[in-house]
Amino acid sequence: MTTSLDQLKQTGTVVVSDSGDFASIDVYKPQDATTNPSLILAAAGKPGYSKLIDAALAHGKAKGGDIDAQANAALDRLLVEFGKAILAIIPGRVSTEVDARLSFNKEATKAKAKELIALYESVGIKKERILIKIASTWEGIQAARELERDDGIHCNLTLLFGFGQAVACAEAGVTLISPFVGRILDWYKKHTGKDYQGDEDPGVQSVKKIFNYYKQHQYKTIVMGASFRNVGEIKALAGVDFLTISPSLLEELKNSTDPVPKKLDSTKAAQADPIPKVSFVDDEAEFRWTLLQDSMAFDKLHEGIKKFAEDGETLKKLLREKLSA
Repeated sequence: MTTSLDQLKQTGTVVVSDSGDFASIDVYKPQDATTNPSLILAAAGKPGYSKLIDAALAHGKAKGGDIDAQANAALDRLLVEFGKAILAIIPGRVSTEVDARLSFNKEATKAKAKELIALYESVGIKKERILIKIASTWEGIQAARELERDDGIHCNLTLLFGFGQAVACAEAGVTLISPFVGRILDWYKKHTGKDYQGDEDPGVQSVKKIFNYYKQHQYKTIVMGASFRNVGEIKALAGVDFLTISPSLLEELKNSTDPVPKKLDSTKAAQADPIPKVSFVDDEAEFRWTLLQDSMAFDKLHEGIKKFAEDGETLKKLLREKLSA
């Protein structure tokens, strides 16, 4: 019988692997892959990735400067080494994240994005195969707007929890957004004490609303659900543009033959109850006010930035220690 994973792909959803462990990616035949500092940190500790770390360290040393400058250069190269290895397995694109500490600095985010693209090009990877991941802050969204418009650099706006963030991203013309389904669920479970299943899951409801809004107002930005806690959330979003899924949940889908009917459809979304159009173009104050009013989105955005920054620092510390040795 057809596996649940194959059925998911047949709904029109593009399946993306959410992992830095590229040794496991090919098993599930995803179109694309996403990484972040936490995933790279988890993979970097495994013996099989020593060659990538060695290449990153060599690059850092060649760059010169003090130990911090070398560690910074090595970290960027390590992200690219992982991306290059993943792209040798998948047919599509890989997402590589900008340092989360730059999330509130538009110009620094743009500069780092261009550095990462240049590094990829130096190892023979064209920018068309890269999505630069940027946190969905006001500054990050504006950086992505300019990178897309002026430099042809495609962006994945991550750590997206609120509808206002999604609207601003679409207006900025970004290639793709990553609403974090499971982390939305986490927040509501913590604050209400309730358990949510299927269509009642607040993370699922958030993605459905964004998907319907984009299709009704003809935005081209891809909606990619991310950060899942269970396969029920994935099945509830079957038919959405993209889903990025961890290896453990991909394995669960691969080992199941349970039906996965199509739940989301572009045509039906366009004909669903209309969602009034809103706008944040050139209105930073309104965007920030809207985000502040959504306690879940505000909390999870800043918590996520902090965690990614901490894992990036841990990864850099590892590289610094190896450079010093």
